[in-house]
Amino acid sequence: LRVALRALCLAALLGALGAGGTELTLELPDSAQRCFHQELESGIKITLDYQVISGGHYDVDCYVEDPNGKTIYQETKKQYDSFSHHTEVKGVYTFCFSNEFSTFSHKIVYFDFQVGDEPPILPDMNNRVTALTQMESACVTIHEMLNAVIDSQTHYRLREAQDRSRAEELNGRVSYWSVGETLILFVVSIGQVMLLKSFFTEKRPSSSGAGT
Repeated sequence: LRVALRALCLAALLGALGAGGTELTLELPDSAQRCFHQELESGIKITLDYQVISGGHYDVDCYVEDPNGKTIYQETKKQYDSFSHHTEVKGVYTFCFSNEFSTFSHKIVYFDFQVGDEPPILPDMNNRVTALTQMESACVTIHEMLNAVIDSQTHYRLREAQDRSRAEELNGRVSYWSVGETLILFVVSIGQVMLLKSFFTEKRPSSSGAGT
């Protein structure tokens, strides 16, 4: 019984960690566009989640096209978004991220592209007429909790990366401001020294005054 329980729990773990899809983090230079292509069958569910981690105002353009060139999703200057769609035709689908509206800001974009529904962790789980056993119910619960943990870890990793980027940007601004203040203090100090020196400089009498 323990061996069977361990096997089912291992299957739940592998199912949670090995769900179909692609996760990438890409650098998007200014005035640039990056596109990805995926060949899909008809009637398949696709889900696209994306978020800008760093750069500029944390926004990006995104659009998705079907094999016929029809735009099925398009958003401009979004910080993050999620898009789900059931494919209607078979062929190569294209989704692109664009930073063409920016002339000097590089962007770091994270996206998660999922294809199809997650397969059941137990055989014939969707067609069963009997209730799940206690062991099977425990494995399903573990699987759902693992999925929740994976989603939470992804969320916190993105938040940590975004906060780190903002902290580095703020640190750079503080450094530049400190250098500027140092230069201003240096100039003011030299000016004060020159002004005080002019107060105590002995003035020589003019030649006309000496002749009279």
